[in-house]
Amino acid sequence: MPSTPWTVDQAQQHARASGLDRLDTQMLLCALLQQRSSWLITHGDGVLSAEQTRLLHAQIQRRAGGEPLAYILGDKEFFGLTLAVSPAVLIPRPDTETLVEWAIEKLPFDEVAAGRTAGQPIRVLDLGTGSGAIALALQHQRPGLDVTAVDASEAALRTAQANAAQLQLPVRFLLGSWLTPVAGERFELIVSNPPYIAEGDPYMAALHHEPRQALTSGPDGLDDIRHIVAHAQAHLSNGGWLMFEHGYDQAEAVAHLMRAQGFTNVNSRHDLGGNPRCTVGQSVTSHR
Repeated sequence: MPSTPWTVDQAQQHARASGLDRLDTQMLLCALLQQRSSWLITHGDGVLSAEQTRLLHAQIQRRAGGEPLAYILGDKEFFGLTLAVSPAVLIPRPDTETLVEWAIEKLPFDEVAAGRTAGQPIRVLDLGTGSGAIALALQHQRPGLDVTAVDASEAALRTAQANAAQLQLPVRFLLGSWLTPVAGERFELIVSNPPYIAEGDPYMAALHHEPRQALTSGPDGLDDIRHIVAHAQAHLSNGGWLMFEHGYDQAEAVAHLMRAQGFTNVNSRHDLGGNPRCTVGQSVTSHR
């Protein structure tokens, strides 16, 4: 613990000496001081309080130890929304915005186009909602939707509910495993960013701060996707869509699983890095 309060310049020097890059350092200081990064340049001799110095010192140590910046700051931007995050939920990634954008494209713009009578909103289900990122982004972009979000983690669901309350978005949240909480219900769109990393994948070492149960899914990473694909048809309306985010090398396998269960119009879309990151399929029409 520093013996005397830092100046802004001293704080930045200590952060750099601890291994933090410039952007992380600026984000910690800006959040602490409630200032823009340009302010730091012109106020290098400004003195932090003793409490601010103590808090920043602890945050620098946490970041230097590999803890994600979003957990330290307590929030993350996603699709124009500021979401509270904690170690109970995955940190929303920019690549997941690809899934949201595609979901919006697939949603019909009125009830009649969706095969519903007037006054019946288009229904969307988000499986494994975590922080609520996907469900809340869709509800925010299309206020007329009837959005339901499911998660098996009580702690994750509390985070998602708190985000919905803060953003004043009327998403319905249900606790349970995948489709179990929505027995007997149908939706025009089911979307999911489920666990998809293979158990034993060396990449997991870099993600040890995030909840393991939200990351891994069996020897090949596809156990949860298999389960959802096998049961989704019973919860999709006539011509409804099932959409996943998955691993960069899993598009072909996910497409095969979907076609094997009778889904049609199966296609994949690339993420910001050019990897096939999302796959969608349309339900059969036999249960109209």
